[in-house]
Amino acid sequence: QVQLVESGGGLVQAGGSLRLSCAASGRTFSTYTMGWFRQAPGKEREFVAAIWRSGTTYYADSVKGRFTISRDNAKNTVYLQMNSLKLEDTAVYYCAASGRAVISHEDAYTYWGQGTQVTVSS
Repeated sequence: QVQLVESGGGLVQAGGSLRLSCAASGRTFSTYTMGWFRQAPGKEREFVAAIWRSGTTYYADSVKGRFTISRDNAKNTVYLQMNSLKLEDTAVYYCAASGRAVISHEDAYTYWGQGTQVTVSS
């Protein structure tokens, strides 16, 4: 069982930056694929970024070049550095974990956090 707790969300002006963190419980964090997803009001949840246990990273086209996912296995934490934020980045951001080498398929992620709100203002 893995528990995930996100933090770091908040209100930021367009063009600004935020760093989200996701702390995981358990001793096998380093073996998991970690992903970030988001859900904007009235929209379906969508993939943002993923990082495999090897460190290989994947990004949605909408955030490529602006967001960076990283992990610190010693701290059981995955991060999402978000730069050049846009109004359309406003959403609840969720951290997820999978025991498989997956990327964007939500169903392949077993564990989910409760989410953290990111609001980008003009």
